[in-house]
Amino acid sequence: MGFKASKLAWGFSLLFAAQLGAANKLPDIGTAGVSAMSIEREVRFGQAFTRFARANQPVINDPVLNEYVTDLGLQLLSQADSVRFPFHFLLINDDSINASAFLGGVVQLHTGLFLYAENESELASVIAHEITHVTQRHIARYLESQSRSTPLTVAGLVGSVALAVVNPQAGMAALQTTLGLKMQSAINYTRDNEFEADRIGLRLLHNADFDPSAMSSFFQKLANKYQFASNPPPMLLTHPLPSSRIAEARSRAQDYPSKKYVQSVDFQLAKARVMVRFQRNNTAKLARFFAREVTLGEDWHPDAARYGQALALLKNHDYQDARPLLEKLASQYPNNMFILDALTDLDNGQDRFDAALTRLKRAQGHRPDNQVVMINLADTLLQAGRYQQAATLLDDYLRRHPNNLLAWELIAQAYRPLSDESAFRQAQAEAAALKGRYDLAVDQMEIAANLTKDRMQRARLGARLQQLRQQQKEWEALRK
Repeated sequence: MGFKASKLAWGFSLLFAAQLGAANKLPDIGTAGVSAMSIEREVRFGQAFTRFARANQPVINDPVLNEYVTDLGLQLLSQADSVRFPFHFLLINDDSINASAFLGGVVQLHTGLFLYAENESELASVIAHEITHVTQRHIARYLESQSRSTPLTVAGLVGSVALAVVNPQAGMAALQTTLGLKMQSAINYTRDNEFEADRIGLRLLHNADFDPSAMSSFFQKLANKYQFASNPPPMLLTHPLPSSRIAEARSRAQDYPSKKYVQSVDFQLAKARVMVRFQRNNTAKLARFFAREVTLGEDWHPDAARYGQALALLKNHDYQDARPLLEKLASQYPNNMFILDALTDLDNGQDRFDAALTRLKRAQGHRPDNQVVMINLADTLLQAGRYQQAATLLDDYLRRHPNNLLAWELIAQAYRPLSDESAFRQAQAEAAALKGRYDLAVDQMEIAANLTKDRMQRARLGARLQQLRQQQKEWEALRK
């Protein structure tokens, strides 16, 4: 459907949190300090922050990019110690160079990372760093230290962290004016964590078969580029790159055996997708740029450049020129989700729904629960006017993946023409809740419960309504 840089925003956010917590509280889950915070409680904070992010940031809801980032994160997580809960990776439509980590395994990546990084190992170095902040419980340990010296509850501190991660520029301004004498000790605390995240992140990189030298090369590029900048990226505002940190990352990388790393085509496919679909570029110029890269470029794999050219042509509805490019790619990469998704858009754009459905059902046979396949299949059914088939498919999928926002939005589109008003309102409610719109979620679920004539369904919707009302109270406490 349908290269890099970064440094953790979390550290500065935590500094900001210590000063703003009283005004930005989550529900009072406990005041005894993080040492008493259970894993379950930390996961709850992470789930609340995910909704907070969706409500306040341009979170990208692209199944292909989301799958790519998640797979990359899971490859690194497979080599990590002390993984206490599932991780969730959010992609933010923001050209600035930044990334952040939060309690409960939430990691945010800005699209600017794709635009700045030159290869997949550089992107992976950022993700490995963020993962390490969570697995080493740097955030939880910082909150614990603050809870000992301030009257703020842990919940209040966590709420402030969430607010600051969402708006790092405002947080830095508050940090500079309010921390006073506590500033240096807090910075020293986070500096130690930064070096630890670099050291353990390097090990993750190597063990997951990425180039460990990518971390120092990424740091060096970033330092060189913004050395004299008056407006550096948020990463450098909150976490400067002293030469000692770059030197240590380079030295540690040399401890690992040297080898030649194969460059990832999928990384460049993802980068091309970001450039075409999530930047304000002239698509005709982008098509010409990628066409040149197919034959003349040294920085792009020709197949990735061909994909970028096809996406730009698709965006301009130039289907005839896009088709031979995508069909050539499909013959070379028959199971690639980037290509499958683009071919589906091409067929749907030309009303060739049967061809798209045949291809997608074949892919479903190989990957029956893949979100890219399922979302594309549902979207194609909707565009073909097969609303009941789309609703049935999505209803089954959502039973296994109830937090898939895009699936809820699509099933709502299916129920509307089917005149199933109760089911339509329920889908609207679930989508609203996942975006932190609990006021709308409660209203829509109440309507859904009142509209259904099925007694058991009314009871189920009533129980869900009570859950949403409780979540609304917690959400309002956070937003205040």
